[in-house]
Amino acid sequence: MLLALASCGAAPDKACKPVTFESLAFTVCEFAANDPGLRLVLDDDNGARIAQFDRLAEISAAKGETLRFAMNAGMYHDDRAPVGHYVESGDERVGLMLNPRGGNFSMLPNGVFWIDDGTAGVTEANAYAARFGEALPDFATQSGPMLVIDGELHPDFNADGTSRKRRNGVGISADGATLYFAISDEPVNFHTFARLFRDELKAPQALFFDGTVSRLYAPEIDRDETGADLGPIVAVVSLPDAN
Repeated sequence: MLLALASCGAAPDKACKPVTFESLAFTVCEFAANDPGLRLVLDDDNGARIAQFDRLAEISAAKGETLRFAMNAGMYHDDRAPVGHYVESGDERVGLMLNPRGGNFSMLPNGVFWIDDGTAGVTEANAYAARFGEALPDFATQSGPMLVIDGELHPDFNADGTSRKRRNGVGISADGATLYFAISDEPVNFHTFARLFRDELKAPQALFFDGTVSRLYAPEIDRDETGADLGPIVAVVSLPDAN
């Protein structure tokens, strides 16, 4: 089991593994929060949207990197621009939104997945603002709603919720050392998806990325999902000196 391997200190042979939770199928990809290949991407060097995992794999290969993992990472407009706060390589593209309107994003509290100076986190939006102030992390993507906040499920989730979609998101372990990127392999409601993070993965903080368009790139388990163009993407690459 994924968590048993992590808790006993043994390195799993694959980062991404199937997880069954309450008879439902999920895939969970586990990475160290200080993985040097962890990043968020949106555009290529010419300013064009990357939009597809295969294109990101090609761009990575041209730099001598190997794309190990990718997942859509936050809501976006029709032009694939991020809906909420977005920072890439220290460049803020969209400012933090504390009172957004419309859609799942406005189910407050929402939150931010961020990467900075060799660590990463999942933080409720107001707490993120207090943490960073006017400074910026290396990378950040705002999405919502938060799935788990300080070990508690989002207050608006209903166990009997009828909105069932394929969903994806990210959580972090209590010690801040491990990130869990999860995607449901069948439709689930928010309550079930949040409980996967809280009860199965033991993540006290977790953030919803998206539903319906949720996709995963994990070549080690033969997953390379295609579809409509994406906006922000979270990726993990093997760096040239690590190959």
